[in-house]
Amino acid sequence: MRAVLLCLYLILLGFSASAETLKREALAQLVVPPFALGEPVNDKGVYAILNSGGAAAGYIFETEPLAPMPGFSGAPINVLVTLDLEGRFLDARLLHHNEPIFVSGLGEAPFHAFMEQYRGLSIGDSIVVGTPYGGASAGSSLVYLDGVTKATASVRIAHESIMAAALAVAREKMTGVNLRPPSRPDPAYEEALDWPALVAQGLVRRHQVSNAEVDALFAGTVWADDDAEARAAPDAPYLDLWVLDLGPTSLARAALSGDTFRDLQRFLSVSEHDEPLLVIDTGRHGLVSPNFVRNTAPDWLSAEQGGLPVALRDSDLFVELAEGAPEGVAMILRTDRRLGFDPASPWTLHVSAVRAHGMFQPEIGQVTLSTEIATPERFFLLPEMPRVVPPWREAIRGRQADLLGLAGFLLLLLPLLYWGQSRLAGHRYFTRVRLAVLALVTGFIGWWGQGQLSIVTVLGVIRAAWEGGSYAFLVYDPFSLLVWGAAILGFFLWGRGLFCGWLCPFGALQEFAHHLGRALRLPRWEPSAAWDARLKSLKYLVLASLIAVVFLVPAYTEKAAEVEPFKTAITTFFLREWYYVAYAAGLLLLSMVTFKGFCRYICPLGAVMAIGGALRLRRWIPRRVECGSPCQLCKVRCAYGAIQKSGAITYSECFQCLDCVTIHDDPALCVPLVLKAKAQRKVAAR
Repeated sequence: MRAVLLCLYLILLGFSASAETLKREALAQLVVPPFALGEPVNDKGVYAILNSGGAAAGYIFETEPLAPMPGFSGAPINVLVTLDLEGRFLDARLLHHNEPIFVSGLGEAPFHAFMEQYRGLSIGDSIVVGTPYGGASAGSSLVYLDGVTKATASVRIAHESIMAAALAVAREKMTGVNLRPPSRPDPAYEEALDWPALVAQGLVRRHQVSNAEVDALFAGTVWADDDAEARAAPDAPYLDLWVLDLGPTSLARAALSGDTFRDLQRFLSVSEHDEPLLVIDTGRHGLVSPNFVRNTAPDWLSAEQGGLPVALRDSDLFVELAEGAPEGVAMILRTDRRLGFDPASPWTLHVSAVRAHGMFQPEIGQVTLSTEIATPERFFLLPEMPRVVPPWREAIRGRQADLLGLAGFLLLLLPLLYWGQSRLAGHRYFTRVRLAVLALVTGFIGWWGQGQLSIVTVLGVIRAAWEGGSYAFLVYDPFSLLVWGAAILGFFLWGRGLFCGWLCPFGALQEFAHHLGRALRLPRWEPSAAWDARLKSLKYLVLASLIAVVFLVPAYTEKAAEVEPFKTAITTFFLREWYYVAYAAGLLLLSMVTFKGFCRYICPLGAVMAIGGALRLRRWIPRRVECGSPCQLCKVRCAYGAIQKSGAITYSECFQCLDCVTIHDDPALCVPLVLKAKAQRKVAAR
């Protein structure tokens, strides 16, 4: 045993694992057309992406260098994320992971399907994994992603990595991205207004540009003398622009005629996320070119907010203005609040002034006329930034009922084993009670709750400790964490026996297989005492080999961990490739002739439990001086070989079956008690 621990120590000193980002050539192949890979923008693997015209269109990056949150294998889940300049997800593609449930359990298809849900969402959305709690309404600011059954913890880790990496890029490169839910017009707010009141209060923005001012912008270019009308009347208005947000009902009613107002309200009832914007030009410029097509983006108008573009589109509504409004060219544009536009925050409207130079194939030049628009906040509902619920709290909420059931079960079992051990072991129907508990463990903790502990978690903790990583992956599965808590508490009170004997679903299956073998009267095969001792050391070698794999060839950790049949028998309920099923079924068949052969000789988690059992603070199995000499009954009856010839208990091999406790307390079975009773009868007879 000391040699094994020394080997583990040397392995930990000698090796570490590191992750590498994709090379530029490989990354370029993964950029989705029509985009192309641009230049790196920092030293963390973040690259610009370019549109078909060569202009910046967003960013592409891997999550591992930015947010290396370890999964259950201890290795991060690496996702390739593409964001546009507005913070929307263009793509999220799984690159690499070592999550056991997907590697050789469910397969990778569900994980890839989960990633597809990000397309079109914004980093400003409050995205959570799961389903609306308590029948959340459609008006909720939360966006829900469908999880993956049996792998909720893994996809939550992936989601947290994606969002953490995306927000890191946004903070560094996209400072104008709106990271809070957008404001929306307050339907309950009413204010009596008309067009003169809009002007008087500055609610409608007016921007005037004269012909002379536009000429000055083109001065020194080939287009400087291409506007004869501007030279003839330099003080005349070139642009006389009025801009008003029509989202608030009071503003729309004051600016539009009754028919247009009703048309707009019908439009908004269908497009509830759109913010309508009224633009009027009474100058000579106009709003769109002669080639403009209705219901498309205006070719002379654009907008931005916080340094990022705002997508504008014609609403295709006939516009008739209210009495008192200026006469000119008017149109109602729309923009989607879900794409980051916040109507309660200032934004800028740009108007392109275009000139042509030459008669044949003229050169086109343009300058930009900009104006800032700000609508008072009193017209809007200003949602607070939803409080980010810690992942562990969200995970607990999602499994609240299961956790309460598990806690109740443990609160009944642990006190019973601690204070009522002898009464339980001596009960007339003890075997039936034990099998009922094990059935509950298999069905509820195992198949339903997915609380089968695994060596994968231990290996992940070792890797995180060595690399200085986070242990956050543990809290994504609170159900298993509660089982771990009970098992660790059991180290101090009973050694490995609590988990291996009472809380392990696969161990319970092996015990059922043993009873089936007895019912079928199959022959029993038990190795000799010498071979039993040798075989019990095998599980420590298996454990050492797995730890070596973690540091030497970490990519094979999950495959090596398949020495445990837990994923096959418990996690996937035997729905896997035939060779995994054959292996798990073979171990159960072995248990029909050799009592819990896997647990005793192979299980690497059992080796961890045995080592943890060194923390045991008491000898909880009662013994007498006669145990071992002359009485050997407990040793003979112990199916685990955990009792020495001297009668002493080898707690590192004890599974807390309580058979020896039953014998110890039974005056008809315990040899010292039988002999004592005989002696008392002889004395009484004399």
